[in-house]
Formats: sequence, structure tokens, C-alpha cells
Amino acid sequence: MTAKTVPEQDLPHGDLWIFGYGSLMWRPGFDYLEKRQAKLIGEHRSLCIYSFVHRGTAEKPGLVLGLDRGGACQGVAFRVAEKERLATIAYLREREQVTSVYREVLRTVWLGSDPRERVSALVYVTDRSHVQYAGRLSAEQQLHLIRQGHGHSGANTDYVIETVAALEREGYVDANLHRLAAALRQQTPVHHNETISP
Repeated sequence: MTAKTVPEQDLPHGDLWIFGYGSLMWRPGFDYLEKRQAKLIGEHRSLCIYSFVHRGTAEKPGLVLGLDRGGACQGVAFRVAEKERLATIAYLREREQVTSVYREVLRTVWLGSDPRERVSALVYVTDRSHVQYAGRLSAEQQLHLIRQGHGHSGANTDYVIETVAALEREGYVDANLHRLAAALRQQTPVHHNETISP
């Protein structure tokens, strides 16, 4: 499957903004000039991607975050110098699109708390037509996948716990992720009838 990317001629001129909502928040992997709190409207953070490479394998998938349609997502925006943009995009494509489960798109993100301060940012959103799209899973299913998942980037459990720590550093609360992280830290199940919405 071919990765869906933004053509170079469609990219904004000058410095490049990149929106991070999962592991990019705590391990961007590229140099940047500025990091700001940011909000994306129209899509929400969700553990909706089966991980076959970074946090799992095709035989024993893990579960990682994607942006799924509806709602809003608080994250961070990184400003990358114009001279570094092509190298940074190449790095992100190698990292985020290894199995083409994410679509690379441009989206408006709001910086800080000022509704007038917005930028066009590069964002990686879920491709719902991809075989790795997990959709809505129960809390028990999510915990099972996260506990079993281990891939090139390490344990799936660490991914969830690190992401929650990054959210907390920004003052954000993601009730679903926080609940999962607490269960993972304590090695306890979540309530049998509890469903964690994506």
C-alpha cells in the first residue's frame, strides 16, 4: 500500500509546523525552533491502530494512537526551521508511514489559548481503510494488546505510560489513556463491563 503524503508544492512556505499527539510529544526525533501547546479540531486521539512494527508484530500486535474522526485533540506543535523541513519530513515518513497506516495531511491547529493564533501543520491521521485500523475496542481488548505488544521501538506498555506522562507535563488529561496507564502500572484489569471509547 502506497503511503499518502502531501505533495511538496502543497506544503506551506517558510518554517514547518508539525502536530504531535502521541509519541511525538515525548520523542520527536528532530530538531525544532519552538514547541507550543496546540489543539486540533475535527479529530481525536484514539488507541485505534494495531502496531505491527514499532510496538508489536503482525503475529502479536500492539496498539498505538491515531487521530480518528470527530471531536478535538490537545497536543503540541513543533516549529521546524525551513532549512530542516525536507530532512524532517523524510524522517517522519520513515517513522510514521512504515506500513502506510497514517495519512499525511495539513490541518489547522490552534496554538496556546488564543483562538486567533493558528497555523497550518503537518499531521498524521488514521487511514480507516487500512488493515491495521482497529476501530473501537473494549478496555479489556486494549489492555491485552498493550500488554502483549513489543516491537522495534520497545514495549507497548512503556509507550502508553510515556504518552500519559507527556500529557500530564502539558497539563492535559485524557481519561481513557490515564485509566489504562493506571491499570498497566498496577498490573490490574479494568472493570469487566467498562468500555474505553476511542
